Amino acid sequence: MKRSSMSRKDKKNLIRILIALVLFFAIFITDKAMAGGLGGVFSGPAAWVFPFLLYLVVYLIIGYDVLWRAVRNISHGQVFDENFLMCVATLGAFALAIYRGVTGEEIEGFDEACAVLLFYQVGEWFQSYATGKSRKSIASLMDIRPDYANLVKENGSVERVDPSEVKVGDTILINPGEKVPLDGVVVKGASTLDTKALTGESLPREVMEGSEIVSGSVDLTSQLEVRVEKAFYDSTVSKILELVENAADQKSKAENFITKFAKYYTPIVCGVALLLAVVPGLITTDWSTWIYRALSFLVVSCPCALVISIPLSFFAGIGAASRYGILIKGSNYLEKFNSANTFVFDKTGTLTKGNFAVAKISPAERAEEVLRLAAIAEHDSNHPIAKSIVARYGRESESGYTLTNIAGSGIAAEKEGERILCGNEKLMQQYGIAYAKETGIGTVVYVARNGEFVGSLLIADEVKPESKQVIGELNAMDCKTIMLTGDNESIAQNVANEIGLTGYKASLLPQNKVEEVEKLLAQKKQKDVVCFVGDGINDAPVLMRSDIGIAMGGVGSDAAIEASDIVLMKDDLKGISLAKRIAKKTMAIVFQNIVFSIAVKVAILILSAVGIANMWLAVFGDVGVAVIAILNAMRVNGKY
Repeated sequence: MKRSSMSRKDKKNLIRILIALVLFFAIFITDKAMAGGLGGVFSGPAAWVFPFLLYLVVYLIIGYDVLWRAVRNISHGQVFDENFLMCVATLGAFALAIYRGVTGEEIEGFDEACAVLLFYQVGEWFQSYATGKSRKSIASLMDIRPDYANLVKENGSVERVDPSEVKVGDTILINPGEKVPLDGVVVKGASTLDTKALTGESLPREVMEGSEIVSGSVDLTSQLEVRVEKAFYDSTVSKILELVENAADQKSKAENFITKFAKYYTPIVCGVALLLAVVPGLITTDWSTWIYRALSFLVVSCPCALVISIPLSFFAGIGAASRYGILIKGSNYLEKFNSANTFVFDKTGTLTKGNFAVAKISPAERAEEVLRLAAIAEHDSNHPIAKSIVARYGRESESGYTLTNIAGSGIAAEKEGERILCGNEKLMQQYGIAYAKETGIGTVVYVARNGEFVGSLLIADEVKPESKQVIGELNAMDCKTIMLTGDNESIAQNVANEIGLTGYKASLLPQNKVEEVEKLLAQKKQKDVVCFVGDGINDAPVLMRSDIGIAMGGVGSDAAIEASDIVLMKDDLKGISLAKRIAKKTMAIVFQNIVFSIAVKVAILILSAVGIANMWLAVFGDVGVAVIAILNAMRVNGKY
């Protein structure tokens, strides 16, 4: 059964609005259809009381909470807000209508006062609904919070405890359907995990004994026993929740501007409205006309469209990014990322997979033999290069060989008069073996058997399949793409040429990376934004120093994630160009809402002041503009 996207509060408010609307239009239509209106039902000076009571019922149904918030805020010293403006305008309209009724004039104002609050509540409902829709993407992250952990005790019994009580080294039991409460390593069992809430990736992940698992994922199929590797406050789920909860505190320049704007704008408007009612009233003595204009002025002056739609646009942008596994730590970073035009990348683990693999075997016709002999020599080694050779061979290698490590050169494997040599150029030269030099970029392992050269293997760090596409997209946006790496010049140049980087720096130590970013920051123009993308603990200083730090979250170190401003939970570089598109759309919509809201409000304010616009048009200038701006903001949370 599909879960409703509307909260219980939104449903209750919608029902209240619909009831008030039905009553309002029933009263309004009857009032306009009758000769003399509802004020003509009874005769005498108190004839106004009947329509007043009917409209008052609608007013209280739809506006009781606005009245309460205004009183509460005034008691707390927060006078000038939209609740205050709504109360002054609507109660003033009621008072004006009563005055007209008492003095025998045509009763006007009850309907408009109710309409102002009705449509104001419609705008508030749209805001709440739009916020809820944007929050759904972020709320899915909040659903990853574990409620408990099944702690396995020394006697084998299982106790349900709070995740914060579990210590590093303890064993926990995870049953099918339960959330993984803490980061750890599987010690018993095999299962499938749903990591969608963490990464946005719908494809389940298979785990078995020895597999690392992170908190926040959901066990789908089988029971697992997990040895805890991190305390709860250090776990993945805890850090993600902290990022999400703190995101709202990091406000953009646009949001800060709107907050300051509303702070000064509202009291100024109230002062102008008061002058508009008093000064011309004193001159013309036509108090009811000028008070009515002043009340219309107050209604349209409410800054709802700006105060609501601008933060909502940023919130929707952060929500849209979250849906794709991109955590943006605040709207200020989203705003700044729109201007990002220089992207600096770490190489290993960022542009490349960070794992060695056999890229080439020479000669090709003897590839199987070269690989077999190399696997024999390397099968007991824990070196990453050795592991890559054994992994490529993919079968059980022959045993019974005596393995001898030759420092700085390689390994000799001997058995029953057979000698296999596996290593670098020095090893071949040391044993006087003529070999065919491999000129490819990477680490070369030469293989010889019984004094004769057999072939070579080229081991290289694999470039991520999406790297070329992402770099191409950023280059197409007129962004600079620069790689900083500790690898040598030839490897760096080869990677840079393969994926199309605009520049690179090789043979750098961690402190050199900071120096290079410092140079870029010193050379940049005022509006330029330098981003650094990295994943390792040694990248943390550069992530903090750059204008925007982007961390690869899934395999990235805790230090890198904490130091960054944007986290790519899927470890997919395509998140960078996607986040750029989301930031661009967000800022475009923010600009549209600011221009549209101010332009319409200024126009209707002037028309209200000169008496051309009535309160109905003022309602559109306030609520209509707010609803249009909110609906426009909701476009940010669309598909990308």
